[in-house]
Amino acid sequence: MPTDSEGRRRIVYCVGEERDLRDVLPGFEVAAMLAAAFRAGLRGVRVVDPDGKDLWGSGDDVPPPGERDPRRPILLEGEPAGAVVLPDGAARGETQDALLALLADTLTAMAHNNLKRMLTTETHTEVVNRSYEELLETNRSLSASEQRYRELAETLEIKVRERTEELSRAMARLVQQEKMASVGQLAAGVAHEINNPLAFVTSNLRTLKKYTERFLDMIARYHRVCEQGGVAQQDRDDLRKHRESLRVDAMAADTADLLQQTMEGTERVRKIVADLKGFSHVDEDGEAPADLNREIERTLSVMTHEIPAGAGITREFSPLPVVTCRPGAFNQLFLSLLRNAFQARQDELRVTIRTGLSGDRIRVVFADNGPGVPAGLRTRIFEPFFTTRDVGKGKGLGLAVAYDIVTSHGGTIDVEDTPGGGATFVLELPVQRGAHDPIR
Repeated sequence: MPTDSEGRRRIVYCVGEERDLRDVLPGFEVAAMLAAAFRAGLRGVRVVDPDGKDLWGSGDDVPPPGERDPRRPILLEGEPAGAVVLPDGAARGETQDALLALLADTLTAMAHNNLKRMLTTETHTEVVNRSYEELLETNRSLSASEQRYRELAETLEIKVRERTEELSRAMARLVQQEKMASVGQLAAGVAHEINNPLAFVTSNLRTLKKYTERFLDMIARYHRVCEQGGVAQQDRDDLRKHRESLRVDAMAADTADLLQQTMEGTERVRKIVADLKGFSHVDEDGEAPADLNREIERTLSVMTHEIPAGAGITREFSPLPVVTCRPGAFNQLFLSLLRNAFQARQDELRVTIRTGLSGDRIRVVFADNGPGVPAGLRTRIFEPFFTTRDVGKGKGLGLAVAYDIVTSHGGTIDVEDTPGGGATFVLELPVQRGAHDPIR
């Protein structure tokens, strides 16, 4: 059976193609028939093709058949495909003629039946092969479709994960924005409420200072008059004793310091209120120029009550160019990083804050001597709602919001090990933000 280009066997139909007797009559069957005819008395019988070429024969002692020898045709699909020939030299008679006819008819029937069987077998094989090829093609299509669905599922999973992370960041951002809005409103209210009494306290202290100075001046004049002899000696002695009992001299020396310290205290309160109001930036809408060194100082002032006792804060500030940003967002950024450092340890805490320029980028570093951040968590600490603190003690939003603020400004934030132990957060921010880096 012929094969195709891939080495697979293929079917060639008999219909429509020229076939000779050797294609449809197996040699062993014809040989058996001729042997039987030979035993029946047909000596030298031959089977020839349409051109008279000898195909099969019985008996070697009879010369090859000639054109005029008695013969009977063998038909294939209604057409002569050969003949059974009895050489003229062989014995003849009615029996031999009948056997010759019977042999020809038998070979014709055999050829016909064999051809039908070949066609049936080839048709069945072709149908089976076609079905197999169709199944293979269907399987290839299903495999390709399955691969496409698998890729689609993987892509969909990635998109779902990215969308979930984006929604988490958006939720964290909204939570912090709402929190900052509430803090801003509270800060504005507190600042207003404190500023009013602080204003008249400060004013009254200034007036009290002026009045006290006048009283002390008057007392000094009375003392000089008494000492110059304008008053009887007994009265002078009584006044001196009374002055000493009241400790007027000590009070006069201490009053100036008391008033100065009180004025400094009210000024400090005023500064804290101003920093609180500046920290909230309630009077600013959108972006504004900001000095990040100043914003860090404001944040530290507001967080004074959160600084652990005995903690040391080292400022290594370099002059920075003014950047256009949302100062309130950067105050929240610095607050999150400082709070993270203040919570690192409670005793002998050391925090170093460094600022400077690195090319066209501002570099801000917050380093502490706490336990540091394990390497396995450094890729997760900026995820929304991720926290290593106990349940109820941390919401996991601080560093996530810090990350969002920095990246939305076109900057980067990374965490590194601090030499000697601890964590170092490194921020890099562009001095000039591109059009593709809007602050959210």
